[in-house]
Amino acid sequence: MHEWQVWLVAALLLFVAEMAAPGFWLLSVAVGCLAAGLVSIVVPGVLAPALTFAAGTLLSLFGIRPFLLQRIHPTSSDIKTNVDALVGKVGIVAERIDPATGRGRVLVEGENWRGASLMDTPLEPGTRVMVVRVDGAILYVDKES
Repeated sequence: MHEWQVWLVAALLLFVAEMAAPGFWLLSVAVGCLAAGLVSIVVPGVLAPALTFAAGTLLSLFGIRPFLLQRIHPTSSDIKTNVDALVGKVGIVAERIDPATGRGRVLVEGENWRGASLMDTPLEPGTRVMVVRVDGAILYVDKES
């Protein structure tokens, strides 16, 4: 087996192994192997492919890997979780929401929450509402339009 074939087989195996390993580490090494394999076709010897392998791996670690990680994993500020994820959801008034007393309940995604109306008008049970904002355990709702 020729030297360039060894590099290319190693690159192929690392590409396949990357599918099971997170983080694109093996992909960076596979890119280095691929570059070294291509150089070893043209330049005989060990030094040029080895230097190409090192350079290709480092360049892909600092160039390709951050780009892929940014595209695949969104930043944490883009993902709404817990009660923050309820903003914009539609619910149904379970217990009359009375702005005068500040009492009322809203059923959103199968969970019963304290509800408050953003308007000065009461909301009757069965009314479809949309969650506008969340303050602690209180959902501020408005009639769905």
